Amino acid sequence: MDTERSAKILIGGEEYELLLTTKATKEIAARYGGLENLGDKLMKAENFEMAIDEIVWLITLLANQSILIHNLRNENKKALLTEETVELLTTPFDLATYKNALTEALYKGTKRNIESETDSKNAEAE
Repeated sequence: MDTERSAKILIGGEEYELLLTTKATKEIAARYGGLENLGDKLMKAENFEMAIDEIVWLITLLANQSILIHNLRNENKKALLTEETVELLTTPFDLATYKNALTEALYKGTKRNIESETDSKNAEAE
């Protein structure tokens, strides 16, 4: 997987790559109204249980993106994670430690690489 676009976490001793794809962005937009609303929703969850549900949903969504890509490119298919699997194989402490990986995956998925041309045809003549 492209490490420039992903962040790694361990779930139940197995490594997963969190990846923000266009597909995941569409699902986040459908659930929250857009990426810009995601942070507000996670911070303003009405109770602890709802906050955990949202974090587990997001981890499952982003971890499944790399699995879906693997399954698209390979004949040896991997099973998708379910929210129940993530809940059973993690602790609340694990979820807290995944925060940085979630942030990293979201950042990498939305960053723009802007490069300046060294010999720009639009530059003023000297």
